[in-house]
Amino acid sequence: MPAVTWVPPEPYDLRRTLGVLRRGGGDPTCRVGADGAWWRTSRTPYGPATVRVREDHRDGGVVVGEAWGPGAEWALQKLPGLLGAEDEPGAFVPRHRVTAEAHRRHAGLRLARTGQVMEHLIPAVLEQRVTGGSALSAWQHLVRRYGEAAPGPAPEGMRVTPPPSVWRAIPSWEWHRAQVDPARAATVLRACALAPRLEEAARMDLPRATARLRAVPGVGPWTAAETLQRALGAPDALTLGDLHLPVQITYALTGRRDGTDADLVALLAPYAGQRHRAARLFLLAGPLPDRRSHRAPHTRIAGL
Repeated sequence: MPAVTWVPPEPYDLRRTLGVLRRGGGDPTCRVGADGAWWRTSRTPYGPATVRVREDHRDGGVVVGEAWGPGAEWALQKLPGLLGAEDEPGAFVPRHRVTAEAHRRHAGLRLARTGQVMEHLIPAVLEQRVTGGSALSAWQHLVRRYGEAAPGPAPEGMRVTPPPSVWRAIPSWEWHRAQVDPARAATVLRACALAPRLEEAARMDLPRATARLRAVPGVGPWTAAETLQRALGAPDALTLGDLHLPVQITYALTGRRDGTDADLVALLAPYAGQRHRAARLFLLAGPLPDRRSHRAPHTRIAGL
C-alpha cells in the first residue's frame, strides 16, 4: 500500500477542494468516511485505483494519501494536483465586496486538478438539459451496473467508472432504464470512441483543451467547462449555458433577476483569467434571489 504526504498551505479546506468531484451523496466513485477521510476511485492509465485522503492534525495539518490497485502509483503521483497544490489562489484579486468577503471566508479553497478527462466528461454529458437529480441518478445507476469493484479496503459499494470500451457496449435499453435520452447516450459513445485523443486535453492549456473537447458533436461550452474545471483545475473555465449561474451572479451584483450569459460574461470581465474561481466565490457567499422572486428552480438544467 503506497502512501504519500503533502503539507498544504494555510489555510486549507479539504472538503471544499474535493467536494466538486463528488456527483451527489450516492456517488459510487466518491465517499466521505465517518472519520472525515475522502475515498475516491479512478481509472488511471495503468488501471483502476482507490485513493484515501485524510488530514493528520497531529502532525501539523499534513494530508496523507494512500492508494490501492494497479493505478495506485500513478494516482499518488497526481495526488498533490488533486489536492490543489498546482492551483494559485493568490492570483485572484477581488473586484467586488461580495467576492472579497467570500475570498476571506473561504481562503482555504483550492481548485482540484485530476489530470483526467473522461471521468468528468461522461457525467457532464449526462447532466445536459436535465434536472440535477435525474443526472445524478443516471450516473450512479450506470457506474454501479457497469463499473468494477474498487480495489483495496474501500467502503462497501464503491465502484470504479467503466472504461470507454464498456461504456460503448452498454445496450440501448440500459440507457433508457437510466433515463438517458438517445442524444446524450450518442454523445457519450462518440466521446468514448475518441477517448485517447480527449485524454490528451489534460496536458493542454485551456483554449486548446476546450477546442479538443468541443470537436466532439454534442459537447458544447457548458460540458467542456464543467469537465475542464476538474480535469485541469482551470480557474478561467467559466460555465456558460447554465440556467442558474447568470441569474445568481447578475442578482448578486445588480439586483436584477433576469441575468443572461451575456450579462455573466460582462459582469465577470474584471476577473479575466479567474472567472471560474470568481463564480464559485459568488455562489459560496453572494446574495441570491429570494424564494418570492422569479428565479430558476433549485435543480440545474444544463446546456451543452
